[in-house]
Amino acid sequence: MLSRTLILGALLLAVVIFHAEAYVPRIIRGRPKGGFVGIPDTQSAQNGNDPTPPPDQWFEQKQDHFDGINLLTWKQRFFSNGSFYKKGGPMFVQIGGEGEANPIWMMEGAWVDYAKKYNAYCFLLEHRFYGKSHPTPDMSVNNLRYLSSEQALSDLATFITAVRKELGGPKVIVFGGSYPGSLAAWFRMKYPHIAHGAVASSAPLLAKINFFEYMEVVDSALRTFDASGTCNNAVAQATQGVQELMSTYKGRRQLKSLFQLCDDLDPNSKKDISNFYSTIAGNFEGVVQYNKDNRAFEGAVGTNITIDTLCGIMTDTSKGSPTERYAAVNSLMLKTYSQKCQDFKYDKMIDEMRQTQWNSSAAEGGRQWTYQTCTEFAFYQSSDSKKQPFGHGFGIQFWLDQCSDIFGPEVNVTLIQQRVERSNEDYGALGIRISRVVFPNGSIDPWHALGVLKDLGPDAKAIFINGTAHCANMYPPTAQDLPALVAARTEIETSIGQWLAD
Repeated sequence: MLSRTLILGALLLAVVIFHAEAYVPRIIRGRPKGGFVGIPDTQSAQNGNDPTPPPDQWFEQKQDHFDGINLLTWKQRFFSNGSFYKKGGPMFVQIGGEGEANPIWMMEGAWVDYAKKYNAYCFLLEHRFYGKSHPTPDMSVNNLRYLSSEQALSDLATFITAVRKELGGPKVIVFGGSYPGSLAAWFRMKYPHIAHGAVASSAPLLAKINFFEYMEVVDSALRTFDASGTCNNAVAQATQGVQELMSTYKGRRQLKSLFQLCDDLDPNSKKDISNFYSTIAGNFEGVVQYNKDNRAFEGAVGTNITIDTLCGIMTDTSKGSPTERYAAVNSLMLKTYSQKCQDFKYDKMIDEMRQTQWNSSAAEGGRQWTYQTCTEFAFYQSSDSKKQPFGHGFGIQFWLDQCSDIFGPEVNVTLIQQRVERSNEDYGALGIRISRVVFPNGSIDPWHALGVLKDLGPDAKAIFINGTAHCANMYPPTAQDLPALVAARTEIETSIGQWLAD
């Protein structure tokens, strides 16, 4: 049992008030609403496990770990599950990321299977500034200076040290997927005396301003539908058709009807046009990134829509011209996410992302993650590559401008470049020196282009999983899992056992 001074168990009621005119894209900078791993539905099937999730618990943290004069503290949310624990077992810590943490992960997922095997005590620590973990009264630019991966790693170190002491000093294995996967690797590197090993799933370790490779992987993923590229060719033809319609007033009216746009297209508003092109390409980006990844256990929306679904539409000539089929994909996504029309107005998006209140729709994570990309990692999925079928309507400048438009002119290209270089210098990028870590990545996942794909050493192994998507190895196994995915989970489990034996 953990002490009452450590666990301040309490349930909070959180009411998220969405503005009537709120507009935050479904997927922005590769991040869907809810975070890279999504917001689970705690009422979903539990595969025979106890359906009652563990309650919110709270740990007191410093607001700033690097300023000795700042004595302010705040309460960070975490969850725990000791039902698998036996004396002498390890401590497993799942690292929260750029979305609300959810206790369903304390009962489901591959890491729970590992916890059962190795008798681990499980913890999930929510990332500062996300979910209910609020270090400041709001998300003003002045307050967001406390939001960084470095502060998050220090939060982890403080939390794990305290809990580990109460458990008698067990070995600690950290887990994370996507950005938290990067945090897992960085934590193992920076705090090897605390973390004994790390599972860094789908972890982008290379900070990069122009992440044009993202769209190249989307192109490659679509070719898994048809190696001859029929789907890709249809998308390219559709993009050309959209561009032609965009050039005339009549054509723009037709686009508004076809894509069920909320507003008229103004050819003089370059950022609106770029946002439109980015949005309709985003319909494919999100599906590719999470293709067949078994998120259904979370209650995730749209898990039945796959690459096969979209390419089936794009290659079905009975559904009209390529442009009409492209619009049909958009209509499917609008219906799936219960949207009446397709937003694309740049200023409307920026205005929403400027909201600083915790009850705004931007507080779901969009504002915070955008800030982290502007001040640490960039990761901007531009259309600048020629090796993709979505045209070149959302180039790198479109993404860079958003930083200064949202957070002020001081967050400019020069600052972004400096911060990206600093991140790579601080964490080692793809040349990180590390041991007792595995790096699972899926071939379908666009983020693998920034991840570790070859072994860094005898005890720092890359696990490249052909045919799988973002963080697929983290989800509960199913009978439909590819053999490569089954093998990857087994390799991870074996590696953990070897680390614990060391």
